[in-house]
Amino acid sequence: MPRKSRIIVPDCSHYIIQRGHNRQVVFAADGDYQYYLESIQEWKEKLGCKVYAFCLMTNHIHLIVDPGKDVKAIGQLMKLNFDWDILLTYPKISLYW
Repeated sequence: MPRKSRIIVPDCSHYIIQRGHNRQVVFAADGDYQYYLESIQEWKEKLGCKVYAFCLMTNHIHLIVDPGKDVKAIGQLMKLNFDWDILLTYPKISLYW
């Protein structure tokens, strides 16, 4: 049975948790955290959403995000290009999110 779709309300804050695949380490070095934060900054401006709070842990993240009028912005924000750059750095890891 397929999972039910999430309800995303425009102009409302949403609490998001995103874990590494099989709870594996996503941020292995300090530079990984910095790169992710820079990516979030870039993409939130492109998508027009607001990030009110974040907590980056070794194997997961917590975000409080307001998608603005475009409810698809949250999904796009969660699919950052972070994966491809990290795969080049740590080639033994196949999936992150």
